[in-house]
Amino acid sequence: MSTATSIVDHPDDLWPPGGAPGDDLLAGLVLASNLLGSDRAVSNFGGGNTSAKGTALDHAGRELPVMWVKGSGSDLASMGAEHFTGLRLDEVTPLFERPQMSDEDMVAYLARCQLDPTMPRSSIETLLHAFVPAPHVHHTHPDGINVLAGTADGERLVHECFGDAAAWIPYIRPGFTLSKQVGEAVRSNPALKLVVLAKHGLVVWGDTAEAAYRTTIEVINQAVTFVNDRTADSARFGGPHPKADQVSDETRAALFRELLPAVRGAVSSERSKLLTVDTSPRSVEFVSSLEAERLVGVGAPCPDHLVHTKRLPLWIPYDPGADDAGTLRARIAECAEAFRQRYREYVEAHGDETTIPADPDPRIVLIQHLGLIATGTTTKTSVVARDLYHRAIEVMAGAQALGEFVSLDAAESFAIEYWPLELYKLAQAPAPGELQGQVALVTGGAGGIGRAIGDALAAAGACVVAFDLDQAGAEDAVAAYGDGGLAVSGDVTSEEAVAAAFAAATGRFGGVDIVVSNAGVASSAALEDTSLAEWNRNHGILVTGYFLVSREAFKVLKQQGRGGAIVFIASKNALVAGKNAAAYSSAKAAELHLARCLAEEGGATGIRVNTVNPDAVLQGSGIWDSSWREERAAAYGIEPDELEEHYRKRTTLRVNIFPEDIAQAVLHFASPARSGKSTGNLLNVDGGVAGAYSR
Repeated sequence: MSTATSIVDHPDDLWPPGGAPGDDLLAGLVLASNLLGSDRAVSNFGGGNTSAKGTALDHAGRELPVMWVKGSGSDLASMGAEHFTGLRLDEVTPLFERPQMSDEDMVAYLARCQLDPTMPRSSIETLLHAFVPAPHVHHTHPDGINVLAGTADGERLVHECFGDAAAWIPYIRPGFTLSKQVGEAVRSNPALKLVVLAKHGLVVWGDTAEAAYRTTIEVINQAVTFVNDRTADSARFGGPHPKADQVSDETRAALFRELLPAVRGAVSSERSKLLTVDTSPRSVEFVSSLEAERLVGVGAPCPDHLVHTKRLPLWIPYDPGADDAGTLRARIAECAEAFRQRYREYVEAHGDETTIPADPDPRIVLIQHLGLIATGTTTKTSVVARDLYHRAIEVMAGAQALGEFVSLDAAESFAIEYWPLELYKLAQAPAPGELQGQVALVTGGAGGIGRAIGDALAAAGACVVAFDLDQAGAEDAVAAYGDGGLAVSGDVTSEEAVAAAFAAATGRFGGVDIVVSNAGVASSAALEDTSLAEWNRNHGILVTGYFLVSREAFKVLKQQGRGGAIVFIASKNALVAGKNAAAYSSAKAAELHLARCLAEEGGATGIRVNTVNPDAVLQGSGIWDSSWREERAAAYGIEPDELEEHYRKRTTLRVNIFPEDIAQAVLHFASPARSGKSTGNLLNVDGGVAGAYSR
């Protein structure tokens, strides 16, 4: 290993002792693929491809030569045997003799070569693997290689690094022609060890999966050592900007808290986006450097990046000595609109009448001196965009230190971004839910109704923040949502706790779109037996708590500038006086009128406020598992275990009400598609209680 200053990092050889079990060809291929994908400095998310050649039985039981190759859209890090496609090799290799072949013809031909038509479509670069006459072929996009491949003088540097062991292929879009050029280079020179594809990546091969994997890691490390030795006296990105030291970590964190809703609104012009904030040392180093502002205008370092990050990021200048949060919010909106206009011009310049323009918003936002923000309609897509831009930063660092970072021009970038074979990968994603890209905060999220609401919103595609006094319960409630869930502990009657909950939601997802005030409490007593403490407790949680949550919601929603939905979970008692429940019923009535007031106040900014009135939802309820059950039973002169039947019989429809029923009503009010023109309304979900019919 080199002792020089590290511009680029070395990958580790992760091949385990013993390797894959037995001599299973596909098991070795899966292992090598997973190891390559486990290090994103070696293989991008969804990028790179691997293959193995051997024999297999066809549908008639005949043994024949077969090539297993990565299926399009799979990710090396997580793919299993089922993600590889088997192709009849004797039908594929003769294509090498053809002079040319269109993408459409290639895809159609390869589909007919599959061992099983139900297998996934084979990789875009299937023919590259077929034309290299080796049992195992690995194609990756490593930082260490792409530093050389993305440098203006890349061909010379590659030959200085590897000598005659490497072949250099000038940039050409993946497909038949590139595959044939790689095949010709390898077949004409048995001494070759690797092929470097300009502005693209690396191809190596071997007799076994282990040999091909270890050659990949070996040549990457050789390139990294070469780069680091050549750039030992170079500062990354020309060194820090003179004002970089004026921004402390505390200032950075405080500014992000104030700016994220504005950023989210600015990048959600057509579809609601989630944000992933990155203030890692290397991201901050880049946005705080002398060369960053120029480099962000060059382009992507690898074709695979384009469909996830777009060609260029959005750059937001920031002068620590002159700009405050208000100035930055205005600049973010202005710069985002300018970005959209430039993107539309880019599409118009390079597309045609058949082009369906993509969402024009940026996928990467870089705020000078502060950090990186990645955007996406799901947490996964925003994280992928962030991770890919990490790779871009590393490639730019090395290429610029060696000489000059270069990229694809605008026309070729457009051709890749809108290439049907790349768009096919994106089309494999599940259909979006109606609330995809939206964030919901649910108070009382650990309770029965709160959990049902969270489940319904998550099933519709929203990220869900469960805010509850019970931290463990909130964590359990969101456990099934994966990266789309967040548990926050706190008291809705505390200004600090409410502000902290919204700050946590904003820090995790970028903001909030849907707020469901569901935190509850109840007590039953005759008026003369109602203590001031009980009165204050009911009104504190059900009125003050709902006010505090709504006030914080308004702040975030207005900064986002995209409207939003607030839903109050009130009660039948908001409309009908409850016997021996003056504290509870009056608090619920105040809650209902508060919602109407907020609907009037929020309308001008598109904030909709509506109310759901449940009644007697006993299942999974913390309230009904408390003394409230006994108190209400006593008020009706029945036993506690008779309450469910009592409530069912008193409804017009003769039904019991369950948490899922309330959740569906909330989903109606939360969804712009279902109730985008509804505000100030209430929806009774009580089975029909005549006294609560609204008038």
